[in-house]
Amino acid sequence: MTQVVVGENEGIESALRRFKRQVSKAGIFADMKRLRHYETPIEKKKRKAVARRRKRRVR
Repeated sequence: MTQVVVGENEGIESALRRFKRQVSKAGIFADMKRLRHYETPIEKKKRKAVARRRKRRVR
């Protein structure tokens, strides 16, 4: 769960920016988009292949 603590003299805009950055790093938007509609087996296979390539490249 993503959480942002707003400081006393901090503006809401900067807190919102930090929240958006944390949400994107956590991959919440990607999961939300992926779960929004039915994923065909071919789409699922392609997504997993891309993830495997990314994982292999990082090592």
